[in-house]
Order: sequence, then C-alpha cells, then structure tokens
Amino acid sequence: MAVTTDRDHKGGFVRPSSIAESVHERIYERIMSLEIPPGARITIDGLARELNVSQTPVREALTRLEREGLVRKAHLIGYSASPQLTHKEFDDLYKFRLMLEPESARQACLNLTPETLKRIESAAADMETGEQPVDSNSRYSRFARADAHFHDEILKVADNEFVRQALNDQHIHLHIFRLMFHSRVTQEALEEHERLLAAFRAGNAEAAYQAMQDHIARSRDRLAAAFQ
Repeated sequence: MAVTTDRDHKGGFVRPSSIAESVHERIYERIMSLEIPPGARITIDGLARELNVSQTPVREALTRLEREGLVRKAHLIGYSASPQLTHKEFDDLYKFRLMLEPESARQACLNLTPETLKRIESAAADMETGEQPVDSNSRYSRFARADAHFHDEILKVADNEFVRQALNDQHIHLHIFRLMFHSRVTQEALEEHERLLAAFRAGNAEAAYQAMQDHIARSRDRLAAAFQ
C-alpha cells in the first residue's frame, strides 16, 4: 500500500504519505459514506485483514478518528462508528454556527490582505479542481475535509482563536456531511462559496456577513431532509 504524496504546496490539508495515513483515509471514507454505519462496531483485526495491513496502522487510524469525533471507544468493548447527530443536536449546531460564522466572515473581510485572500481562494479552488479521487465515496469524503479547510482559512483570517477553536472542536463538517450522501450538497455549497468569495474580493464586509449567513442557513435546510 505505497503512498507517495504529502502536504500540497498551497498549504492545504495533508494527503496520504504513509501506510498509516492511507489506512486512516480508507476508514474515514467508509465512515463518511456510511459504508460503516453509525453505531457499527469496528474491529481492529477485521479492518487489518480487509486492508491487508498490520494492526498497528489501524490502531493509529482509529485513535485519530476518535479525536476527529468519527469513532468512539468504550472500555472492554472497543471501537464503534459515532452515532449520527440527533435532530436537536443538528438544530443546536446550526444555531451555534449562525452565531459565530457570519461575524467571522465579516471580520475576515476587514482583515483581508492580498496574501490571505489568495489563501482563501486557493482553499475554495481545491474543493472543485483539486486532485479528485475516481470513486464517488472518496470524492465526497474528500470534499467534506476540503470544505472544513475552506471555512477554517476564513476563521484564521478573522483572527479570533477562541472562536476558531470552538468551531473546530465540534468537527462540524465531518458530522454534517455524514448526514446525507448526495451531490446536491456539494454543488450548492460551491455556488454559495462563490458568492462569499465575491464579497471578499469586493472588500464588502457586510456582504460577506450576509453571504455566510445565507450559506449556513441553506446548508441547514438541505441537510434537514435527513431527519424527515
């Protein structure tokens, strides 16, 4: 299972560069695409056999996925895929986002420099034109991570580490993309990101606030169908 790529030159998220990284990616994709259903038991020896690797990289991958909130470990039981968000958790999460992210977009716009704008644009472009896996499961799970990276770049420019940490600790994009496996989720998000980028390029902080507010509200409406 040789993997050769590392961090891309644009400073984006890390792509597989080792067996452990590749094993993490493959388990991550299965969880995100619901091939491993929420709540399902995950056995280290079973995954090691399926992926034709030793148990060590599987343990490392599961430890990392636990930090990302995608798996849980119970004493004497082992690992399982984390349950989906409940409807109440989903509603609370989006209220939380609407309180923080539109204002962060406004502040990011006020703080923008040509260099930081380029970094945000690069993160946005990577969602659409970056290295694309062949199968749909990999493309969808990759998009979820690229989306998280795009939003995090905006939070970096907003320059409030308390807000950034509060949002990152929730692993928001990994959990919401796991609710619904559908191309509409990705296509409409790209269109909304473009409106946000237009506000940044125009230096219009209030338009950036509104574009982010609209994006999050529409994301909530799209994904609410998972509870119907």
